[in-house]
Amino acid sequence: MAINERLMRLLQQNQAAYEVLPHGEAFTTQEVAQSVHVTGRVMAKVLVVREPSGSHLMVVLPASCRLDLGILSQETGRPGLALASEADLAALFPDCELGAMPPFGSLYGLPMYVDRCLEGSEKLFLQAGNHHEVVRLETKEYFRIARPLAGEFCMHREPAHA
Repeated sequence: MAINERLMRLLQQNQAAYEVLPHGEAFTTQEVAQSVHVTGRVMAKVLVVREPSGSHLMVVLPASCRLDLGILSQETGRPGLALASEADLAALFPDCELGAMPPFGSLYGLPMYVDRCLEGSEKLFLQAGNHHEVVRLETKEYFRIARPLAGEFCMHREPAHA
């Protein structure tokens, strides 16, 4: 599977300078970051959460972080959030490999929240809809195109001690 068609059109329509980087098959965003030799702080991880009503939200944070659902609920004013199921993901992102969704909620009609800690890097690496490619683009370009709501809802993992 090549880079997601919707993603490619979005980037081209917005005249974004981007690069597609192939990598060995990897399934977690941390593994993807390692395969393209970048830290998890610059690799965008997409999570989808479900509201009790059945609506979904896209949440984007660094691969090196975990989502704090309680803080996300407080920041968004949406109580009762839970991670979406794999069945939800398959239905919401039919043109993506499971777990490789690009971090643009507008492509799928989803409200999108991005953790502010992603704003601190010059470049971001994004899933391209498959487990074999990532897109690299400038962070300011990502925020210009994605137009997300920003907040602080990730838990930073402590570095592992040797």
